Amino acid sequence: MESMTGHTIVVTGGGSGIGLALASRLLGLGNTVIIVGRRAAKLAEAKAAHPGLHTVVGDVETAAQRETLFATLIASFPALNVFVHNAGVQRTLNLKGGVSPSWDELASEININYAGVVHLSMLLIPHLVAKPFSALITVTSGIAFAPIASVPIYSSTKAALHSFTWSLRHQLADTSVRVIEIIPPEVDTELEAPGLHTNGISVDVFADSVLARLSAGETEIGFGMSESGCLAFRAAFELVFESMNKDICLPTPSAQ
Repeated sequence: MESMTGHTIVVTGGGSGIGLALASRLLGLGNTVIIVGRRAAKLAEAKAAHPGLHTVVGDVETAAQRETLFATLIASFPALNVFVHNAGVQRTLNLKGGVSPSWDELASEININYAGVVHLSMLLIPHLVAKPFSALITVTSGIAFAPIASVPIYSSTKAALHSFTWSLRHQLADTSVRVIEIIPPEVDTELEAPGLHTNGISVDVFADSVLARLSAGETEIGFGMSESGCLAFRAAFELVFESMNKDICLPTPSAQ
């Protein structure tokens, strides 16, 4: 995203944390920014602090909710050309607690963190490909490369999302869609619960770093330990990925 102004940008999970920090900075650069979240009160607080933001109450957990959100966004903001998949949930699991975890809760975490991103991306890509410039941005995690065992679902969904992002970038390389991955380390946000990540870096420090690297045109953006994990993964697997995919260049369908 060498040009950082004049875009119409949606940020899911934009009412707080990393999402709001990115949204407010992108707004300040002269973009139209829409934040999406489940909690109307949080969105109202964000808009009060940053009056130029647009807000949409929406959820990404179920297919029906995602389809409704997509239709609402396209109808209200047809110029939409940048989408930031930032919504996420994290739950600690004690697998030796003597009680089976609720499948509904596990499925919710998978749906919000991974399946929802895949589904919304599939809905968005035909729209984005038609724009002169567009971007799909995923927010993964440093634990995509080395999981934290106490949050096994979160860790595995972020690993899956990292893999999905590589495939998207490869398939869309000859289109107008830039595919960008933001890879946070532990950041001081309310992920899972307020006060749980106070050992993380400041959300403002991280967001400032992300904006600087977005403007430099980078497509994988980590910080600290997550940057180390990203570089190690790339060093180990980039040539393998290129070898496995060198003959995979799917044709673009002709216009009807």
